[in-house]
Amino acid sequence: MPLTWRSHPGMLEEDRAREACGVVGVYAPGEDVARIAYFGLFALQHRGQESAGIATTDGSRLSMHASMGLVAQVFDEATLRRLTGRMAIGHTRYSTMGASRRRNAQPIVVSGAIGQLAVGHNGNVINAGELRAELESWGCSFTASSDSEVIAHLYANAPGITWEERSAHCMRKLRGAYTLVMLTRDAVVGVRDPLGVRPLCLGRLNGGGHVLASETCALKHLGATFEREIDPGETVVIDDTGVHSTVWSGARSHHSMCIFEHIYFARPDSVLAGRLAYTTRMAMGAQLAREYPVEADLVIGVPDSATAAATGYSRESGIPFGEGLVKNRYVGRTFIEPDQRLRDIGVQMKFNTLPELIGGRRLVVVDDSIVRGTTTPPVLRLLREAGAREIHMRVCAPPIVATCHFGVDMGRREELIAASRSVEEIRRHIGADSLGYLSLKGLLKAVDVTDRTFCRGCFTGRYPIPVQLEMDKMQLETAEPAPVV
Repeated sequence: MPLTWRSHPGMLEEDRAREACGVVGVYAPGEDVARIAYFGLFALQHRGQESAGIATTDGSRLSMHASMGLVAQVFDEATLRRLTGRMAIGHTRYSTMGASRRRNAQPIVVSGAIGQLAVGHNGNVINAGELRAELESWGCSFTASSDSEVIAHLYANAPGITWEERSAHCMRKLRGAYTLVMLTRDAVVGVRDPLGVRPLCLGRLNGGGHVLASETCALKHLGATFEREIDPGETVVIDDTGVHSTVWSGARSHHSMCIFEHIYFARPDSVLAGRLAYTTRMAMGAQLAREYPVEADLVIGVPDSATAAATGYSRESGIPFGEGLVKNRYVGRTFIEPDQRLRDIGVQMKFNTLPELIGGRRLVVVDDSIVRGTTTPPVLRLLREAGAREIHMRVCAPPIVATCHFGVDMGRREELIAASRSVEEIRRHIGADSLGYLSLKGLLKAVDVTDRTFCRGCFTGRYPIPVQLEMDKMQLETAEPAPVV
């Protein structure tokens, strides 16, 4: 089965859960805050490659620039010089609600009772449609088609004098996942929803300022010192008087962070819930080796997300680790339409094999997940063509049998291969000699979680809050105005 091409020109469809978004907030008077936000987003580019944007304030007005493309494509020196101020927020997007269009690029700037408000959002709000209808009845005007714009208007018009009061009002109404960075004329605000589905952390800059970011890897790039992770239901306000924090009384005592942050989304050098992602992924690979041992000559990982897990499998099993696949990291990062010949090449545009290393060998191939089952078969065919004698597939995620409702694009349930096929049927479909999925119990052991932490609804169909059977990513598109040229 060939790889498919996304409807967006030039975007190669990957058989994996698509990234969440990345957010950054900067409070650093006297510093080049737009440049700090830019490099923070650069570190979070893996979380979304559709659009990017930065908003700044000098204390009197907000300035903003956002467009389609990668961070390095959206911004240049001239653009950053125009974004002056004392505070900034930034966003890099993968769309989970609303089309991949310029009007849905973030930050989103709206006006309300508190004046201008810029918002960057990571997650997915499952009751956005009904909230939008309510806000329209209040007189709010919508120009985009995302749940993020709904959140922006809700916060901009929330009753209350303090941010604690505004957040309490909004958290009572919003259902789902929303990690936010917000910017007013005089403050940077960070919010993590009461479930804590998406990550957010706080760091201190050497010059005395502060940074909010989706992952700790962004703090490292900025030379900031990690202070702590933001708690579920917490609102952090950073202004001239310091850092102020409140936690909504309705927040849970234990988070329901998406467990895929550990499996795939976060960069391996990020710390999540107190654990380094690389170490956790090595533990997943080691657990896979214990659950599914096999006689083989070489362990390889599907680069780059499965490299740590493959290393863990190798160490636990005693089978040497090596590289059998070389990844072109820029495939799927172009907006140039491929011609038919390049479409036919398919997976060969993404990976090259190393026949000298894998020829005649029995391979253990480790990957982070199998979602639709579309790209694994051609990858294994490439390895066969390079001379692999046996291929034993090992997967760090349990079978994905249900869709995500909280900001991860896995497709519809009927597109999930494990929702309708047995492990043996999937093994035959992908062309492996054996197939082993990490058990849910083994995954939880590797991540070192308790029964009351982490959302694992895509593996069980049970979610931390009630959800409808299917979410329509484009549910707000019907209300969208005519395209702006």
